[in-house]
Amino acid sequence: MSQLPPSWQHVGRHELFPEAGHDDTARFDFLANLNGLLAGQLAPKVRTAYEQEVKPAFEKREGRVPATRHEVRKAMATNTAYQNWSALRRSSMEMRQQTGRRLVLGQLDALIDKAERRNAEPGLVLDPNIEQPRYAAAVDIHCMPGGYHGELTDHDVSAGANYDSGIFATTGGMLGRYNDGGGQAIARWLARDYPDFKPKRILDIGCTIGHNIVPLAQHFPDAEVIAVDTAAPVLRYGHARARAMGVENIVFRQANGESLDYPNAHFDLITTSMFWHETSAKALPRIMNEIHRLLAPGGLTVHLEQPQYHEGMDPFEQFMRDWDAYNNNEPFWSVMHSYDLGEMMRAAGFSDAEYFETGIRAWVDAAIFPEAGSGEEDYGRSAQWTAFGAWKEAT
Repeated sequence: MSQLPPSWQHVGRHELFPEAGHDDTARFDFLANLNGLLAGQLAPKVRTAYEQEVKPAFEKREGRVPATRHEVRKAMATNTAYQNWSALRRSSMEMRQQTGRRLVLGQLDALIDKAERRNAEPGLVLDPNIEQPRYAAAVDIHCMPGGYHGELTDHDVSAGANYDSGIFATTGGMLGRYNDGGGQAIARWLARDYPDFKPKRILDIGCTIGHNIVPLAQHFPDAEVIAVDTAAPVLRYGHARARAMGVENIVFRQANGESLDYPNAHFDLITTSMFWHETSAKALPRIMNEIHRLLAPGGLTVHLEQPQYHEGMDPFEQFMRDWDAYNNNEPFWSVMHSYDLGEMMRAAGFSDAEYFETGIRAWVDAAIFPEAGSGEEDYGRSAQWTAFGAWKEAT
């Protein structure tokens, strides 16, 4: 099995996808291979430095091993192996944004024109009165200048196009050609475990460009699907992208998930994908309360996230996973991943009996990973995510 990530030339293209040449592909391929080097070769060296140098020194000094990720982080701060790995990883994130923005901004007028033609079709609802939440506006998330909501010109779609073009390289293609592995995983999980579940109304919160709600809209073609986000540039791009891909049952709406104007019990399925760690301690319970209010009796809410920190997880692994909180402009990452997910759901009104938490393997696109065969979830290189949620008790 090849250890190299697939070339960016295999990324899924659609009408809205930025046009690219040889040099653009080469830049993204360099980043994908750099990320592979960091994860596959340099990160294990950081672990070795911890086990052979830092941990023994801590134990000699304190009379015990590090008990928390915070103790590990403090102890590792001056370690050369960690410093080199961390600096390269931060540089790779910045280069990823530079590469995507270089590609997109050079053709922004053409991209806006394409999006405007598609956005003349029904299904995009923008609200200029929506304020960006502080957690979204305070940092350039993922080192992306302006975050998801920054606008360089009227009708801007650059944030969405940049996001769409670069994530394939960042993940080494493991989310599929169309970067929709999260949505594909939820759709396949539902088809396998709940084949009779047929929601009529679906809500996706924090949709960005809609890459994870599109597979669910395709899986439930008769459902009315609402995808909300506070950022207009990604919604413009996401709506046009979905229409260009032939998906017409999604309404992309600019709204804040903390307070939505839909009636009680309006939706049968409410989802998020890699969303909660980009919110805040104040916003999270408000959004979860809205989900409980909006979910119909007998309905399902399901959320994909990175694995939570739990008692059985090595403090060093927690420390490495925590890197994004301190170095990739995701300040809530560390706090959110230490939460008790069941307690989060109970506090919003869901019952213990209906709560679930499980692992879901990322769906793997066999067109770019032929060794995966049929794209089964147990393919060895696929990511392991936490899926949590609840069924709302029927009345």
